[in-house]
Amino acid sequence: MLPLLTRGIAAGGLGGLLSGLFSLLLAGPVLDRAIRLEEEHGAEHAGAAQAHAHAAEEVFGRGTQHVGLVVTAVVMGLALGVFFGIVHAVLYRVPDPAADWQRAVTLAAAGFVALSLLPGLRYPARPPGVGDGDTVEERQLAWVAAMVIGVLGTALAWHLYRRLADRLQPVRQFAVAGTLVATLAALFLLPGNPDPVEVPAELLWDFRLLSLTGHGLLWAGLAVAFWLFSRAAATATAAATTTAGTPGVTAPAPAETVGH
Repeated sequence: MLPLLTRGIAAGGLGGLLSGLFSLLLAGPVLDRAIRLEEEHGAEHAGAAQAHAHAAEEVFGRGTQHVGLVVTAVVMGLALGVFFGIVHAVLYRVPDPAADWQRAVTLAAAGFVALSLLPGLRYPARPPGVGDGDTVEERQLAWVAAMVIGVLGTALAWHLYRRLADRLQPVRQFAVAGTLVATLAALFLLPGNPDPVEVPAELLWDFRLLSLTGHGLLWAGLAVAFWLFSRAAATATAAATTTAGTPGVTAPAPAETVGH
């Protein structure tokens, strides 16, 4: 399992870096606009004196926040890489280099659905710093609950798809779709967001779309990198096996001296 875990961590780090750079270049400007609007909204309600105090309390500048955005994405990718490597080792016990690509893509797609798409449909992303700070813990707990439900629902869909291997493909696909729809319905039984997001709807949905795209890039980068690492490992193993199995070249025996 250790090689798969190491492979997953490295692939997750690369996927996180890809997602972080995307967020920095495209989502960063949207994030800055949302934060400025939130600060202006706070200044209107709190007064100029409190707004000045809030600005004085700001510890990190925009540049530091942007770097933190990339670092956060890389750390998230590393954590997901650990999860990816463990699940890959549990599900695919028998190595099969010919199936490495299909396995990596399938598992990454399942991870995206379970940990990004389904929770994101219930609790769409909001720009950091937007919303009531007193509800942060409540929102985090709700997000964790959504991820747990998403993982359980996706795992059940996966199990049904493999369990119905002797059935027609449409039957298996409808079983998966029905399970995911039921999972989404269960997610909407969770409490809603405790506070409204007071930013323009267009700006908010731009951020949400970019955030979901960033998640997709993370999982896609993880899958591709994991496959490339798996392919390199399989090639190295095959080369080592071929070299070990090649018989050594025997030196020719010395010619006999013919007496005269």
